[in-house]
Amino acid sequence: MSNQNPPQKQLNIKLDEKIGEGIYANFFMITNSPSEFIMDCGRILPGLPDARIYSRVVMTPMHTKQLLQLLEKNINTYEQQFGEIKVQGQGENKAVGFKTT
Repeated sequence: MSNQNPPQKQLNIKLDEKIGEGIYANFFMITNSPSEFIMDCGRILPGLPDARIYSRVVMTPMHTKQLLQLLEKNINTYEQQFGEIKVQGQGENKAVGFKTT
């Protein structure tokens, strides 16, 4: 009996020109139900009171977990090449809350 893997099929990906331009997002909301995760991507701009959602992605829980793993892998690769990504307000030893004198 042979332990050969079946040959992988080539996947052709088509990217519409408008989608290929991309949309900048700096605001994300994620909600879920037992059967799906919904990720809204939007922008918050200084001086404006409202955030605007520009894209919504609906995924199964399995695909959401695969996305998480893919993001972790890509962040690790990025940090190995360019150094740690600093997230403002995290990892700093700042006092939180009220101070007494």
